[in-house]
Amino acid sequence: MSNFYLGCAVWAYREWLGSFYPKGSKAGDFLRLYGDRLTAVEGNTTFYSIPSAKTVERWAGETPESFQFCLKLPRIYSHDGPLVPHIQGSRTFLERMAPLGPRRGPLFVQLPPSYSPALGKDLLEFLDAWPDPGDPLHMPLSVELRHPAWFTEKMGDRINQRLQERGVGRVLLDTRLMYEGPDNPQALSQRKKPNVPLQPVVTAPFTLVRFITHPNPERNQAYLAEWAVRVADWLAEGIQVFFFVHCPIEAQSPETTRSFQRLLEAEAGARGIAVPPLPWDAIQMEEATPPTSQLSLF
Repeated sequence: MSNFYLGCAVWAYREWLGSFYPKGSKAGDFLRLYGDRLTAVEGNTTFYSIPSAKTVERWAGETPESFQFCLKLPRIYSHDGPLVPHIQGSRTFLERMAPLGPRRGPLFVQLPPSYSPALGKDLLEFLDAWPDPGDPLHMPLSVELRHPAWFTEKMGDRINQRLQERGVGRVLLDTRLMYEGPDNPQALSQRKKPNVPLQPVVTAPFTLVRFITHPNPERNQAYLAEWAVRVADWLAEGIQVFFFVHCPIEAQSPETTRSFQRLLEAEAGARGIAVPPLPWDAIQMEEATPPTSQLSLF
């Protein structure tokens, strides 16, 4: 498998027509086109509904084997109080995802802000029941914590240690650009990201980053450069990185992935670390190369 995967939060985004997707592309082709350009996707779709078996098989058929779906556990399991009662339901969800085969990237459990450390025992029991790597249903697991108490120094160190003991990742959600400036980039967003501290700690052989960008590309550059250094450090340590770009205006997200790819290639390349090429670049080169015309003999 690759050491670095890059993507967005969705693939079915019509506003990408003419920029990320060829003008005139049909909605039924969006996933195939996305998989030809980026290497992973954050599967928000499974948070809201469980896809049919036929849909999952179609996802597999429309993406390369190297492509990674980093899916969310459905909210009917993650946002309905304690997790333990949903152990069997979560396993049933994993069975539904099995046809993705090698495309199954780390699955993540996004917990609501109401899920506090008071439920810590429930969380650990749920993690201990997760299928281990020898189980055919196993998917690497990462947890996104949102209650403020998880981010205190004492509690942060404690939960990070417990996750590390189990090989479970901690989702790194970076919302600084939403809150550190004078404006409100999320003013028109229906789903506002929480204001939680960034604690870039890796607790598993992989890490999953959700970087929330500002609609003004210039505001993102210093943060992207910071992340490029951090990701290069992790790659040097042999950590597998999944990096996802979000934006309150998602039309801009694909171009931000390209910007980050460039920064990471420069940073990692200076250290002799190879970064997988962006498939999107090869497609653009093909589109930019004029067809050769056959010379007439007469």
